[in-house]
Amino acid sequence: SLRNFSRLDEAQVKACDLHEGLESTLLLLNHRLTSQVEVVRKYGNIPDIACHPAQINQVFMNILSNAIDALLEREDQLNKKILIVTESQYEQVLIRIYDNGGGIPPEILGKLFDPFFTTKPVGKGTGLGLAISYKIIEKHQGKIQVHSSAGEGTEFVITLPLQSSIESEIQN
Repeated sequence: SLRNFSRLDEAQVKACDLHEGLESTLLLLNHRLTSQVEVVRKYGNIPDIACHPAQINQVFMNILSNAIDALLEREDQLNKKILIVTESQYEQVLIRIYDNGGGIPPEILGKLFDPFFTTKPVGKGTGLGLAISYKIIEKHQGKIQVHSSAGEGTEFVITLPLQSSIESEIQN
């Protein structure tokens, strides 16, 4: 599982099945997905995309790990859920990761991708996960957005182009 997730033998750009990356990430996080947290997959028919698989998996790990943290923080909440939706539209692939946790207050929303910003207690987070994720998606000529409001849950939307200049690295 760890080898599949890290894809260390595939440091170069290659055509990647994003569903496989999501599944290997979920497998690694399985020990944290208690019976309280339900993961719902709504995978669409998406093509493989040219990317650095280990880096994209790291993005999935950071976002899913944060979603699990947000849900487990809410001890009183029932029906804790993470929804993963993938779809292809307009020459791009969208990966939506939604959790029905406590949401993110507006004053924090703008700081989420700042390096070293964290709301976690000392020793629990570095504040680098989302900053690194932002850079990885930017490097792949994609976008990462967050939609949230306090009490309403959080949705991360990752958009990756089907065709990008990163693809030329495959032939080299």
